[in-house]
Amino acid sequence: MSVTIPSFCETSEILSPHEQRLQEKHEGKENRFRSKHRRVFEILESFEGQRPQIDIERALYFTQSMRETNGNPLVLRWAKALYHIAANITVYIDDHQLLAGRAGHSGRYGILYPELDGDFLDIAVRELPYRTESPFTISEKDALVVINDITPYWKGKTYHEALNAALPPEIHKLTYDDPEGLKSRFIVNETSSFRSSIQWVHDYEKILKRGFNGIKAEALEKLTSLDINSPRDHCEKKPFLEAVVIVSDAILLWAERHAKLARKLAETESNSIRRQELLTIAANCERVPAEPARNFYEAVQSQWFVQMFSRMEQKTGTIISNGRMDQYFYPFYKNDIEAGCLTGEKALELLECLWVGMAQFIDLYISPTGGAFNEGYAHWEAVTIGGQTPEGYDATNDLTYLFLQSKREFPIHYPDLAARIHSRSSDRFLWEVAETIKEGSGFPKLINDEEVVPLYVSKGATFEEALDYAVSGCTEARMPNRDTYTSGGAYINFAAALEMALYNGQMRKYPGQNIGSKTGDASLFQTWEQLWEAYKTQHMLFLRTAFIQQYLIIKLRAEHFAQPMGSAIHDLCMKYCLDLHTPQIPEGINFGYFEYIGYGTVVDSLAAVKKRVFEEKKLTMQNLLAALAVNFEGKEEIRALLKSAPCYGNDDPYVDSIARDIDRLSVEYGKKYSEELGIHNDVRYVPFTSHVPFGKVVSATPNGRLAWTPLSDGSSASHGADVSGPTAVLQSNYASKNYGYRDRAARMLNIKFTPKSLEGDTGTRNLISFIRTFCDLKLWHVQFNVINRKTLLAAQKDPDKYRGLIVRIAGYSAYFVDLSPDLQNDLIARTAHGTFR
Repeated sequence: MSVTIPSFCETSEILSPHEQRLQEKHEGKENRFRSKHRRVFEILESFEGQRPQIDIERALYFTQSMRETNGNPLVLRWAKALYHIAANITVYIDDHQLLAGRAGHSGRYGILYPELDGDFLDIAVRELPYRTESPFTISEKDALVVINDITPYWKGKTYHEALNAALPPEIHKLTYDDPEGLKSRFIVNETSSFRSSIQWVHDYEKILKRGFNGIKAEALEKLTSLDINSPRDHCEKKPFLEAVVIVSDAILLWAERHAKLARKLAETESNSIRRQELLTIAANCERVPAEPARNFYEAVQSQWFVQMFSRMEQKTGTIISNGRMDQYFYPFYKNDIEAGCLTGEKALELLECLWVGMAQFIDLYISPTGGAFNEGYAHWEAVTIGGQTPEGYDATNDLTYLFLQSKREFPIHYPDLAARIHSRSSDRFLWEVAETIKEGSGFPKLINDEEVVPLYVSKGATFEEALDYAVSGCTEARMPNRDTYTSGGAYINFAAALEMALYNGQMRKYPGQNIGSKTGDASLFQTWEQLWEAYKTQHMLFLRTAFIQQYLIIKLRAEHFAQPMGSAIHDLCMKYCLDLHTPQIPEGINFGYFEYIGYGTVVDSLAAVKKRVFEEKKLTMQNLLAALAVNFEGKEEIRALLKSAPCYGNDDPYVDSIARDIDRLSVEYGKKYSEELGIHNDVRYVPFTSHVPFGKVVSATPNGRLAWTPLSDGSSASHGADVSGPTAVLQSNYASKNYGYRDRAARMLNIKFTPKSLEGDTGTRNLISFIRTFCDLKLWHVQFNVINRKTLLAAQKDPDKYRGLIVRIAGYSAYFVDLSPDLQNDLIARTAHGTFR
């Protein structure tokens, strides 16, 4: 519960529990939960605050193998490379850890994927230590290996180079700002070149029940039944199945090497308790993931091996997610609890050993664009709790509440916790969720079954499949054995489309360049319809660019990427002997997307011009354009007039109808042209942190936003524009959607509350009512910051004192001090709601 105590900033106010613990730490007090979680606190303290370091082994061994297997089918080459990595990469077992398996050296680390970044990796490793967004360090010795031994092989072979060469000139100019495609325009931004796959969830339960020996046996049986006279069987199915066998052997070899290390460490361990722990680790590694797990400990270890090997297999956008952990772990937990061989405290300790393992692996974006999109060492290894069973019943169980307890007691922003909410979610579950949100570190984010399930059924899923979805990445949802699409989609800066409508296809960031369509001199526009048509023309240009990008991306990616392990545990891939990166897999559902960046900015700008210029005639277009040209300097009255116009996020039908019209442009385009791509290419409103760099190319906008500052994020209101309370924000989100179309995907919504507004049981009940309203309105996603503005300002001023301050960003939480000043200011500028009116 919230308490009133003096804060660091020398004021007296209501603090969230998270803020309170930070103050206690500053005062020299031990964390009140440390004695209860001593093991994981000691592991956390061994690396907390470290700058991540690059480990090059994965990249080196992957490159060595690929150099030797030219001419083999790609999926077979990938499997052989993974085996080479498994056989040679250094294995570690950390002090105090109860789980084995990491992809790099001790401490915080990141690994390289030269198949993605090899064409500019030599340049990047020199720049990474000095980058503002999410810097990494690399030793001089390792940097030379990257430059001399790894990068040369990949020059001319990467997917990025192929895509850059394939884009027609009219598409290229809206995508990249240089001939080599190394710099983004931040207008219609492709994202497929800085990850091998978009966010994903594996079927971990399959491995817990069957083990990789079971997968391998299935592949061997299929191999023996191939038609020796069939060209397809020989050229496609045979190498795929051989790759499954090899990759199964690879992960088992990796586990065996950990078992040997654990036994070796046990031989010299003087502490008898730790010696027995090491022997248990060894026994677990000898058992799983080769065979089915028999107990909770083995299940956790098996899952950990699979997710870590997956991280070595490929760079998955937002990191590989963890699926419905409270569902697939629960039978093991229940059996062990009933048998008396496991306690809730021991289960929590094992889970938190997972959390600190996740916290040490840092998702490294070599691409400057990727780094700008994912600030603060962004991570989305989503763990899904709650929701419904495939039969449609409430799915919460004792393990569900254990996850929530862990989030309240253990001060770490790993894993990213997502709670599925539905109309019959129990009062107890929502109470525990609300209390966890009130803790103040941004967990859990909420995903709404009442929106996701019917939408997925409308796109071809069965109810059983849709009801069993897992949250994946930032706000997305996956059906592990039905989803088959892995290509990253376009991030589209629609605020740039607005600017081009005002400047006849040009932007002030790129003077003299005709980037967009010529839509006429806006100073001569006499009607709202003229401005709307100009915006629509630029909007359609951007959509056309994005869809042509995606058409080429889909054709190219399968030539450059494979994932034999991910395919081995996917039902449809095994059924048809096809790698998961294959563009079209029979029976699969292909969920693609394009991102709308700057929604609130565009809506409010158009509403301001419509109201103030064309309806009230308080301004002329000449007045407006003149004020924008000088970034409102000396034009403060005009800026105030524009900012006082109706704004999205206030349940105002006037502006929400404009928002709905803008949304309709996108869903109608997706409906008409997605079929040509072979996917559901749906509009999504999930910017991660891209609204910050995208804002840096957009000059002043008619909603009063200053030039080069962040755009609005997701489907949230513009900064400070939501003045009618948080429920009005929900209502605007609802009113701006086109529910008659299925061509939509996730909408990210940020809400910030003051701790005072959620104080006590009354605050909890109010928050539960707010969550139920969110559910009733069938909105996709909502996430919360519960923090005082003064705390954020104090953390900017004295970052060392606030190094442990966790905040919610864009579908993930991060340390506030790890963010760039621009993103810190963006968080501070969000409206902090003090009431629920």
